[in-house]
Amino acid sequence: MCAESSTQLFPVYRRTRAIEQWREAARLVWTRWDAFQEAEPQARRWTFAAYVAALDAESAAAAEVASLAIAHAA
Repeated sequence: MCAESSTQLFPVYRRTRAIEQWREAARLVWTRWDAFQEAEPQARRWTFAAYVAALDAESAAAAEVASLAIAHAA
């Protein structure tokens, strides 16, 4: 019985952790966007690249959440 309950909890933990990572990545997107908007002209290229990297990380985190949701539905 104990093994059965821990097996059921592991996917829930993975999904919860994936959602937390996605939220952290989404917050970073907003932080980087604000930095880009406030950047001096000489720093705009770098801050935009950092923003795009944050978007990529957020996209990867969202894909992980989606894959876990699909796996759970199957």
